[in-house]
Amino acid sequence: MNRLQQAIKFIELDKWDDAHALVQDGASKSDYLIHGLLHRIEGDMPNARYWYSQAGEVVLENAIDDEIKRVKTLINND
Repeated sequence: MNRLQQAIKFIELDKWDDAHALVQDGASKSDYLIHGLLHRIEGDMPNARYWYSQAGEVVLENAIDDEIKRVKTLINND
């Protein structure tokens, strides 16, 4: 399991701080997406929008579980 997959696993386990530590200094599209997802989960939408925009994506208004699945798919294709 790579660092990004581990970050998603931490998110699924509600270990957001651990996930954040894995992506906060990253500079890839996937790092930005996961970072944005974490801020969305925390309810910090301005910060979530910033990180999604850094990844060239927009924040969707879907369920968090659906967004986790979508981000997993996107990072696996990155």
